[in-house]
Amino acid sequence: MTDDFPPPAIFKCLADATRMRSALLIVQEGELCVCELMCALNDSQPKISRHLAQLRNCGLLLDRRQGQWVYYRLNPALPQWVMSVLDTTLNANGQWLRDDVLRLEAMGDRPQRNRCC
Repeated sequence: MTDDFPPPAIFKCLADATRMRSALLIVQEGELCVCELMCALNDSQPKISRHLAQLRNCGLLLDRRQGQWVYYRLNPALPQWVMSVLDTTLNANGQWLRDDVLRLEAMGDRPQRNRCC
């Protein structure tokens, strides 16, 4: 399984602040769409989408379409060590994500999910 998720590739993928913040918010929330991440990270749709594509390409995220929305979640095939790194980073850095979480919580009209997984 390490061959599919080599540590240098995982850490390189998470080395960008926008990608790390996106991944941690998804860990916290379970699943988020682009519009929710745009609000939480206070950034543009093209930038958020580009970073989500990189996280998907390195195997960290999976996406699913529901109507007009595309939702992103962690890849359930991630090895335990990757999940542990993400969980530990989230738990140890709440202050770093505080403003992002507050913006997400204040977002009006969040899309409704029909969770399939």
